[in-house]
Amino acid sequence: MLLQDVPGTGKTRLAASLAKVFGLAFCRVQGTPDLLPADVVGATVFNPGDNRFMFHRGPIFTNVLLMDEINRATPRTQSALLEAMAERQVSADGTTYSLPKPFFVIATANPIESQGVFPLPEAQLDRFLVQLNLGYIEAEEEVEMVRRVVFTEDEELSPVLAEQDVVKAQKEVRQIIVSDDVLRYIVQLGRATRTHDQVQLGASPRAIVALTQYAQALAYLAQRKFVTPDDVKRAFYPAMAHRLHLNIDWMGEDGAKRVIEDVLQGVPVPNERAEV
Repeated sequence: MLLQDVPGTGKTRLAASLAKVFGLAFCRVQGTPDLLPADVVGATVFNPGDNRFMFHRGPIFTNVLLMDEINRATPRTQSALLEAMAERQVSADGTTYSLPKPFFVIATANPIESQGVFPLPEAQLDRFLVQLNLGYIEAEEEVEMVRRVVFTEDEELSPVLAEQDVVKAQKEVRQIIVSDDVLRYIVQLGRATRTHDQVQLGASPRAIVALTQYAQALAYLAQRKFVTPDDVKRAFYPAMAHRLHLNIDWMGEDGAKRVIEDVLQGVPVPNERAEV
């Protein structure tokens, strides 16, 4: 998950809180220009005690990895996450190490920074299931937030799930039914982004898989056993917006939104049928 928003909107706290209530191990890595891949993955060091080399695991060997301000890390360090995000494993010195289950990356990025940042390449953006923008909360919510932060002590969060519960839920999500008609609708939406006249690079096959999985998750949270076209529509923007490479300066920041609206309006919606 890529959280992209201005500073101070609670991105880091959200990531840490999610890990806490899910009962998962959590590590935070601060993106900086001098951060090295070994600082994330780990490194092989010589142990003089037994006269052999040993691999010391880095912070990536956790359940929830927060890569804070990922766009401040150099492309070389950013690329250290590619294998982990796609295959749930890392390679070091010719050896492959599996990551814990469950494992997922939450990265934060500040969209208004232009100095000392390295934009994420399309290959890395495509590995994020969704990009979310937290935005500003409502006025009354902000008043309550100030009361809690300034005038009361922080309450310690307690886990509501355990690691095995999260793994079980992941398996149950994959059992959510996607009918042939809805699956074709998902594929047609993805393919339509590739032929849009304002898109240079549309949805990849990985993006279509991600859209399907995200729609399954939304149906699961709604306590349904099947995906509806409305689930797909709801999932389409957060799953696709960060993946679309638009023509230069077309419609500015609203370009992806306009393209997605065009695609949703242009692709026929299948008739919903009762699922058994």
